[in-house]
Amino acid sequence: MAGLSALPGRDEERALLARAVDGLCAGHGAVLDLAADPGLGKTGLLHLLARLAADRGATVLRARAEGPDAKPYQVYRDALGGDVPPPGSADGIPWDTGADRDLLRALRDRCADPAGTVLLLDDFHHCDPASARLTERLLGEPPPDRLLLVLAHRPRQTPPALLAALDAAKQAGAVLRVEPAPLTAAAVAALLPAADEHRAERLHAASGGNPRILHLLLAAGPDPDHWPERSDAAAGPLLRAAAPLIAELDTLPPAVADVLAAAAVLGEPFRLGDVARVAGEHTDRTADALAELGRADLVRSLGPGRDLAFRHPALGRLVHHRLNPGLRLNAHRRALALLEARGAPAAARARHAEQLLLGGGPAEAVPVLVEGAAEVVVRSPATAARWLRAALESAPADTHDARTRVALALDRCRALTAAGRLEQARALGHEILRTPGGLPEPLDVQALAVCVGVERLLGRYAEADAMARTVVDRLPRPLPAPLPAATADLVLDYGLLHAVRGTAAEVRALAHEGAAAAAATPGAEDGRTALRVLAAFCDSYAGDFALAAPEVERCGRLVDARPDTVAGRAPDVLALLGCAELYVERFTDAHRHLSRGLATASGGAHKHLAVNHLLGLSILDQWAGRLDLAQRHAREAERLGTEIGAPDVVGLAMAMRASALLWAAPRRRTAEVVALAEQGLRRTVPGSGWWAGSAVGLLAQARLVGGDPAACLRTLLEESGGEDLHLLQPAAHPSLFALMTTAALLCGDLDTARRSARAADAAAERLGRLPFQQSQADRAAAAMAFVDGDPARAAELALGAARVLRGLRMPVQYAWTVIAAAPVLAQAHGPAAALGELDEALDAARACGALRLCEDGARVRAALTSGGAGGSPADPVPDPSEPAALLGSLLSAREREVAELAADGLPSRRIAERLVLSPRTVDAHLGSIYRKLGVSSRSALARLLHGPGDPAGRDPIR
Repeated sequence: MAGLSALPGRDEERALLARAVDGLCAGHGAVLDLAADPGLGKTGLLHLLARLAADRGATVLRARAEGPDAKPYQVYRDALGGDVPPPGSADGIPWDTGADRDLLRALRDRCADPAGTVLLLDDFHHCDPASARLTERLLGEPPPDRLLLVLAHRPRQTPPALLAALDAAKQAGAVLRVEPAPLTAAAVAALLPAADEHRAERLHAASGGNPRILHLLLAAGPDPDHWPERSDAAAGPLLRAAAPLIAELDTLPPAVADVLAAAAVLGEPFRLGDVARVAGEHTDRTADALAELGRADLVRSLGPGRDLAFRHPALGRLVHHRLNPGLRLNAHRRALALLEARGAPAAARARHAEQLLLGGGPAEAVPVLVEGAAEVVVRSPATAARWLRAALESAPADTHDARTRVALALDRCRALTAAGRLEQARALGHEILRTPGGLPEPLDVQALAVCVGVERLLGRYAEADAMARTVVDRLPRPLPAPLPAATADLVLDYGLLHAVRGTAAEVRALAHEGAAAAAATPGAEDGRTALRVLAAFCDSYAGDFALAAPEVERCGRLVDARPDTVAGRAPDVLALLGCAELYVERFTDAHRHLSRGLATASGGAHKHLAVNHLLGLSILDQWAGRLDLAQRHAREAERLGTEIGAPDVVGLAMAMRASALLWAAPRRRTAEVVALAEQGLRRTVPGSGWWAGSAVGLLAQARLVGGDPAACLRTLLEESGGEDLHLLQPAAHPSLFALMTTAALLCGDLDTARRSARAADAAAERLGRLPFQQSQADRAAAAMAFVDGDPARAAELALGAARVLRGLRMPVQYAWTVIAAAPVLAQAHGPAAALGELDEALDAARACGALRLCEDGARVRAALTSGGAGGSPADPVPDPSEPAALLGSLLSAREREVAELAADGLPSRRIAERLVLSPRTVDAHLGSIYRKLGVSSRSALARLLHGPGDPAGRDPIR
């Protein structure tokens, strides 16, 4: 890792240091209080300050405090060298002794350098009492004119009297305080070798923004979550990165170090009594050791009378990693016995059982691992998979019968799947299917269900279908009641396969039979709920909304009444339900269930399920005008799809991101947005149903809005099976036929346009004329009415559609509809009425940062006002491609001022001074400006306002 002075996110600290050096060079002495927790970069800032001062010709003196047992005035004497007279004994002497005066005189003598002197005192929290006393006196007097005294310390370990003196001097204006803040997620991302927003967020959360801890986690490997339990942790890089922490640990007395090791074995949080038992120490001696660890800020209390924890979890991991293997094994054995006697949950005991097995411990630890894996599989499937592997590998073959071992292997396969390790899960699943002599019932069906699910997630739909049919085709029809659990699992996985394959009609009858059979199965409420949701999804996908709508509502109530861990199926069920609710236009319910499913599948687990929720939320966010969040959800789905090797997910996520960018990015970036949508369609597996079909619709819309109606029409006709769009989901037919109508009209193909408009209305009728889909059919009908010479009817239909969309809180669709219909409204009701509707639409577009719609609306407004209305003059509207028009159409007056100054390169503090605002208010304005203009940084803002010739270049759409 680069030195701290090179770290991003330290601009404010650098500016403060530069100001202190400027003051010194101007003859103004000062005290600089550099206070921060360990690892936040105090020493690096001292190095930077030393370089800044040396470059200005100042004398730089520095020393490090060695602890309270050092000789009197040790840190000052080390810094001043041989110029300090022997102070004599300092024990108990008052401040006005000759020793104090002599040292102070020597200090002032060294400050005679005309360029000034910088005295850097590091680790000052370790200073000896005499040095602390002298510093308190210095803080009570004006500092020498040519001296910059810098005290770098940890406030938690600094003597209280010295802290009080520093605070008093700061209140009097005699001290400049620099407090390095934790790094932001953006600063952490800048340190990574490749752009990886999610990894940066995880590392930022894990490190707390502490550069030293971040360095340690990076050295632990690409996935530090399981360090130090992982046996493949790279010891060399890890120990080198941990050198400062190890040096801190090596200063501990042996008895104190033993107590710290016991705490590391127990894991956080820990209690005094437990630490004493694992360390094999008396409670009072353990309490003394923990108190010493607290004074050293290695251990912290979680509150009065509460448990204890390490300063940072990584510190406990490091202590555990460095333990002698024999001592570690004995400590874990004592910890396991302690937890067993207490009746602790298996998940708490399994960590210690795993360590015993790694050390060649007894096979009696295996059941603890198996039980612990069952407890954590939902929230931490990777840990469950590791424990199950240890159990299978550690137990002799005759410990379990063949049935039990296969069941454990299936559990591990499910855990690997939930952890997103699909290729490993697939290999293990196929190994289970090849069990010599075959699998007994019902394990054979369970194994097939697991393998079908993995093949589906990997996009191998043909293989998944072939596997499932080996059992499904032999099932009695109708399905028997009660329904065996293994059969219910297979029906659900088979239904999920057809749901993503775009062939839900093929499994619709089986889903209804499964739901009916499960309803007669006692004690299978979770299975009944899952199969009912599957059946409701199939109905809604097919567009049978008369049957689907009431059942979807009932399923929503059933799911709301169930806990998150619905037999491990909650994310699957919530994704199916959310998508069904999207189709039947229960948008609020869909958002609630998809958000719940995403939370259930979060934390690195169930990546294959999280992507479905992210994609659904991306659609909802875009419709609701949350364009930045829509992009973020799509990008996260793209990342997860790449991690699990699911090309369909990656492709659709790219197309969805392009769809949000289509509205958020300026028109000049149309080619990039369309290229992203094209790339997304290419990434989906050809003929893969729902994924590719959804990507087709998004690409067609991007091409139409981007100004290429011929390409839009070609996309719809060639990729969806012809004019009837039979390869695309019926639930979306009205909006797709409406796209086709507009594209055909713009291409001059009136016959295709007329047929498509009729098809849109017929599709909307089949779907029960739900508001959103009916509004799309009405848009198509409005376009045809205008072509047929009936502007009044066209205006009525267009306004009706717009008001429906506004009522549904779909600002992007609402604004797009009004902007497209404004010329029709002007012809039917006059320019004034059209401008009134247009201004409301522009307000909606501005509020959600739809930059393209703001540009298009400004052009339409300019055209409407150029000819006037009713003979009255109209204000001219400038070309929206000009920066002034861009600012005027999107931003408030104050936002325009902030944007112009930020684009000129002024930092927030300078802008605040110029406009008499607080820096926080400036940053809030900048956040709003970035959202409205579709940019993410000051450099991008400058390029947008200064034109493509700006030397900073242009942000790519990644």
